[in-house]
Amino acid sequence: MALNASTTLPYDASRILEVFVDEGFVRHMSEYVGGSLESLTIDGDTAGAFTLTIVRTLPTDRLPDMARKFVGELLSVTQTERWAPPSPDGSRESALEMTVTGAPVKVTAVQRLLSEGTDTVVDLHGTVSSSVPFLGGRIAAAAEPMIGKALNVQAAEARRWLERR
Repeated sequence: MALNASTTLPYDASRILEVFVDEGFVRHMSEYVGGSLESLTIDGDTAGAFTLTIVRTLPTDRLPDMARKFVGELLSVTQTERWAPPSPDGSRESALEMTVTGAPVKVTAVQRLLSEGTDTVVDLHGTVSSSVPFLGGRIAAAAEPMIGKALNVQAAEARRWLERR
């Protein structure tokens, strides 16, 4: 299932990235959706290429009943972002992967922070897949709009986070 989401924030890409890797912000986002942050690790210097790994526990109450039968009341989601160094204009790109412990759902995407003057376009393109025979397409289809919505919520909260700073 294709995953496409995009939004624009009135900050430069380096400021957006600072927020996206800030443990306080990631904890806030996890709790905002009713979950909890289990761990956040950064391997490398964020000024260049680095890897961000986030493990969250999330409730399944917003998932369709069909999906909740497979996963129970909580999900453990591991999100790995492999960020490339900044381009000359400050834009950034990461290969993003999300896996769900105990659930046959996987997200692979490219997330970009594209500099456009003083603004940054936060852009995500990828796929949501599920390995469940016969039901995999339906599970992925149910997960896809939730992930797209999550990007928009993250962007809105990042804007609020930066406005308070």
